[in-house]
Amino acid sequence: MKTFYGIKLENPLMLGTAQYPSPAILADAFKLSGAGVATVSLRRESGADRAGQNFWQLIKELDVPILPNTAGCYTVKEAVTTAHMAREIFDTKWIKLEVIGHTDTLQPDVYALVEAAQILTEDGFEVFPYTTEDMVVAERLLEAGCEVLMPWGAPIGSGLGLNNEHGLRMLRAHFPDVPLVVDAGIGLPSQAAHAMELGYDAILLNTAVAKAGDPAQMAKAFSDAILAGKAAFDADPMEPRDMAEPSTPVIGKAFL
Repeated sequence: MKTFYGIKLENPLMLGTAQYPSPAILADAFKLSGAGVATVSLRRESGADRAGQNFWQLIKELDVPILPNTAGCYTVKEAVTTAHMAREIFDTKWIKLEVIGHTDTLQPDVYALVEAAQILTEDGFEVFPYTTEDMVVAERLLEAGCEVLMPWGAPIGSGLGLNNEHGLRMLRAHFPDVPLVVDAGIGLPSQAAHAMELGYDAILLNTAVAKAGDPAQMAKAFSDAILAGKAAFDADPMEPRDMAEPSTPVIGKAFL
């Protein structure tokens, strides 16, 4: 398994922490799934009574690496400022960098993304960029200092799965040594397993678990599927064929 800025994950499921029915259900989802990373959106104010502090404490008690993100940022300045705030709060160099360019699809603004990634890596951050499957953009992000790439599967929260499987396959083939994470759009454990069968190194998701009828069981289902997909890729699966091939040998068969 590839490492993420030198960190080897116990489980390649990166699980978000938003939208759960309760903090207890959130904790159960992490406990039952064994998720390897908790992703957290930074809120810019915790309220007059500092109500958000209990949530941050809960996240820290999950005892997994924390990956803060810059969700909801639409400019380089906004994303960089949010990243600095996250580093202060969570005492981590990790940051999932999001710079949104389109309101309806939440597609990344890849031009601003590369610029922000350059600024943050020069400032000592270890950047996980939420990007598209475009290989030219991937090259620019790596040149900017990113050591991980996080292409989307489909628009955030859509549950559509892998919209451009060909593009994801090409990205994996072109960057065999770079840790790759499918981030966004995964709705079913089978979709997550398929991404891992393509050779991806981790899956980041949130809505498909948090909005399930039983989030904890769904988180476990995703974890099981992701591990199965990884095992299948490691086992070097057979290539598809256009024609049938008998599984029973004809040698020794009786001819009447």
